[in-house]
Amino acid sequence: MTRIDVRKTYKLYIGGAFPRSESGHSYPVHDSLGAFVANASLASRKDARDAVSAARKAFPGWSGRTAYNRAQILYRVAEVMEDRRPQFLEAVRQFEGLSAARAEKTVDEAIDRLVWYAGWADKITQVVGNANPVAGPFFNLSTPEPTGVVAVLAPQASSLLGLVHVVAPAVVTGNTAVVVSSFERPLPAVTFAEVLATSDVPGGVVNILTGSATTIGPWLASHMDVNGIDLTGVAGDSELATALEVAAADNLKRVRRAPAAEPDWTLDPGTAAMTAFLETKTVWHPIGV
Repeated sequence: MTRIDVRKTYKLYIGGAFPRSESGHSYPVHDSLGAFVANASLASRKDARDAVSAARKAFPGWSGRTAYNRAQILYRVAEVMEDRRPQFLEAVRQFEGLSAARAEKTVDEAIDRLVWYAGWADKITQVVGNANPVAGPFFNLSTPEPTGVVAVLAPQASSLLGLVHVVAPAVVTGNTAVVVSSFERPLPAVTFAEVLATSDVPGGVVNILTGSATTIGPWLASHMDVNGIDLTGVAGDSELATALEVAAADNLKRVRRAPAAEPDWTLDPGTAAMTAFLETKTVWHPIGV
């Protein structure tokens, strides 16, 4: 007798839990050869609002942790990814159409990049903060602080490595994130959500929505409680990117602009992705008081 496969409907990841979309809608997900693999929840406007609320609630606690502790937590995520390596290898091979060797290299790079960003957690302040030279009897110190809740439109093609490259720099600096995964390749992102749920990342720090950036993006861009938006996921769609930038201007969001095409994620990203969602606070303090 032929066994019937147990097909899975992947859920959203909001506030540390895995709810279905409030709309009740899902969509079929196919691999790189067009074969049906699973269903994914189709996030709605209400789901995006719930994710923003969860991210806002988590922000004070997450930004208030020491940089060293955030580094430890991000390193723990890398450890759990290493434990679940076969699952990530299969997801990347299936959905990005890579050979086994190339999929292995991609997963290695994703895990290594998490460790790389973890190492920056307690160093970025020294690099971008400074003591300013002033003529007077006082100190003038500038230090970076997280901007708040960041909406992240994840890359569409690089469903795992690109995802890590946009999520890690936002949260390692103390921000919380609402992430819209790749529409056609959501399984690496929902597997990543399962890793977050089983590591030490507090609920609400990273929230992952499966669905269309074209549909959810405008609501996140215009949401008054979102402080920044990363438009990497709409690379190549200049019309949509411009519309989202205009919507983001209503409450002066920080915007990481969409590139003309997805970058080469294997290159050294530098610090730009981390500083994109940092604010600078300058303190004046008199000497001898």
